[in-house]
Amino acid sequence: MFRQYVNVFKLRIGMVITLAALGGMAITPGQPLPAWKTLMLSLFVMMASAAAGAFNQYCERDIDAKMARTKNRPFVSGFLQHSRKWLVIIGALLLVAVASAAFAFNAMTALNIFLGAFTYAIVYTVWLKRRTWLNIVFGGLAGSFAVLAGAAAVNPSFGPLPGLLAFVLFLWTPPHFWSLAIAIKDQYAAAGVPMLPVVKGNQKAARIILGHTILLVTVSLLPVYYGLGWIYFVGALSGGIYFLIKSVQLLRNPTKQAAMSNFYASLVQLSLLLFALMLEVNISI
Repeated sequence: MFRQYVNVFKLRIGMVITLAALGGMAITPGQPLPAWKTLMLSLFVMMASAAAGAFNQYCERDIDAKMARTKNRPFVSGFLQHSRKWLVIIGALLLVAVASAAFAFNAMTALNIFLGAFTYAIVYTVWLKRRTWLNIVFGGLAGSFAVLAGAAAVNPSFGPLPGLLAFVLFLWTPPHFWSLAIAIKDQYAAAGVPMLPVVKGNQKAARIILGHTILLVTVSLLPVYYGLGWIYFVGALSGGIYFLIKSVQLLRNPTKQAAMSNFYASLVQLSLLLFALMLEVNISI
């Protein structure tokens, strides 16, 4: 039962979104937040992400039923009833998260938390996913808003560092999901979802992924120019090089296996970058 709720609220994605918010908090100059406020920020971001994830699954029950990867999701399997009461639960969860963030922090933090959920639930899920292969490009803004929410919790008038990290999250999301889309291209095609490899083919998709990855790695190193030190540089560079190597391998041989390898490499790259960022900031305090 617990796994079903982890699934419907997409808590794995929520963890990534929450880490992005904590990264935005850590990279923003200002008075460090006390532990209880850091926990509150994490909770509110996770709640908003969970609301968006549940709305995504509520809206995509028909698509999920056609894909092997998603056919056992709770609304498809019947574990959860696909009724309007879930829209009330989702709306209440988001409202509590946003209102609590406004009360505990400030309006800018609350706004960015809301915009992150709105981007994933409405812009990506409702407006774009079934219409264009650019869906995940704009969907990637959900992670960017999480970074900005974390930054605003420290200082509502944040500077270039959180802006760069938000841009990194924006650039990271497309090659991450496009790699997975190559691996399960047939499933997306069967469901009628115009993901990049379905529309453009694996070879062109791999070329676009490599281009995004090159830009991502370049931008990820720019925070060093604005004051971050060698720990961050080593983490961002090592993860970036690994992601680039796997992206080049994918371009040379755009198979399912290479695509999944690149998908996992994207997780390694982001994890190393965020870990190095946290370590850099904590050592500097």
